[in-house]
Amino acid sequence: MAKFGPIKRKDLIRYFKKLDFSGPYSGGKHQFMAKGNITIRLPNPHKSDIGKELLLRILRQAGIKKSDWEKLL
Repeated sequence: MAKFGPIKRKDLIRYFKKLDFSGPYSGGKHQFMAKGNITIRLPNPHKSDIGKELLLRILRQAGIKKSDWEKLL
């Protein structure tokens, strides 16, 4: 099992697609991905990775357990 930690934005999108989220779609200030009635805002692309704390908040919004996420890695 891979270590839970910082992740690149493109990898975040790839893993969410594996979890049947569609998108990313253009939104107001941020792009977003959707699955049913769940909508997740994606951080804007910057040069650095998405940190552990932000990743954890995104996963909570998506209703994904940390252990389930680690199985994807």
